Amino acid sequence: MAKRRQSGRQQPVEIDGTAVGAFIPLPLPPSDPPLDTSGSIDGLHAEAMAALARLQLAGRMVPSPDWFLYGFVRKEAVLTSQIEGTQATLQDVLEYEATDEAEHPEEVEEVCNYVEALTYARRELSRSKNRAIDTKLLCGAHKRLMKGSRGANKKPGAIRAAQNWIGGQDPSTARFVPPPPDEVPGAIEALLAWTASDDPLPPLIRAGLAHAQFETIHPFLDGNGRIGRLLIMLLLERWGVLDLPILYLSLALKRRQLRYYDRLMAVRQRGDWEAWIEFYLECVRESADDGTAIAQELFALLGQDRQRLTAHERATVAAIRLHDLLPSHPIVTAARVEEMLGITAPTARKAIEVAEEVGILRETTGKPRDRVYAYHRYLKVLTGDEG
Repeated sequence: MAKRRQSGRQQPVEIDGTAVGAFIPLPLPPSDPPLDTSGSIDGLHAEAMAALARLQLAGRMVPSPDWFLYGFVRKEAVLTSQIEGTQATLQDVLEYEATDEAEHPEEVEEVCNYVEALTYARRELSRSKNRAIDTKLLCGAHKRLMKGSRGANKKPGAIRAAQNWIGGQDPSTARFVPPPPDEVPGAIEALLAWTASDDPLPPLIRAGLAHAQFETIHPFLDGNGRIGRLLIMLLLERWGVLDLPILYLSLALKRRQLRYYDRLMAVRQRGDWEAWIEFYLECVRESADDGTAIAQELFALLGQDRQRLTAHERATVAAIRLHDLLPSHPIVTAARVEEMLGITAPTARKAIEVAEEVGILRETTGKPRDRVYAYHRYLKVLTGDEG
């Protein structure tokens, strides 16, 4: 039977003349009763941690961790944005990065903004071991996430000063109404203070609790889901559960999107933190296993292709150097190859020709000029489970 506990209180608020009940969550950790991690949660936690260990090992198999970091961070950026309705694909994003062109530039920009937000937050945290994940850091990440025309009216980088709601056409039909604005600063500060405390709960479980609490507080006018999922990655890396943010958790969440929202609502409505943590750990385990399988497949492909390339009669040093860079630049142009390798235009073109002959690169435009080349088999593996 599901646990029932009070997880917060309702407070009447008025939105555009409509009286509704806003929900103010109690601080973490869950209490009365405390979170019960015995039984299925213990088992799921052990399985999820083992899956994460396998993922880390797979990431360490390659000569450069940047190979998988590049692809996996962008994969998570695409998936977390798709949960919020963005239609851009990983192929769209990689083509945009290589050519500065996109069919739907605003949607691609949203995905690229997530990458920039994560990069900013990780860079800030790397400056000092004592640098906290605080409101300033999250606001800085949010400012970068919401950059551009689609987010310009969403107060980028600012804790909301207006009431918001989730679901429904108006407050009266909303599925959930987060805390009123005057309660938000205190609630988010309490959450982040708890993440900096010495709570004895396992870090992986604590990250799941923090995400659900952040989603309930909903401190920004927009982008809360993406920042909330980014928070999981920051905490897991900060607490040493992962060396790098190579877990694309949003894949499993997207596959179970309705359950994702239902489990969060169950926390708010009846304090069922146990059901949320079970769901979250299942998603972590699945996403880690997915990532491990793809990392192993990519590693094998890279080894096979490098061997085929070096054995080719027209192989050049530039072609081999190009192949070594393709995992972090899987879509290229001749000009980009010239720039990446610091070589002349004829040498870059020859390197591309050799890679085409071996079957590593494939021209994607069919145009005589401004041609674009994709490491197609690599991308097929990386994007195969995108949705």
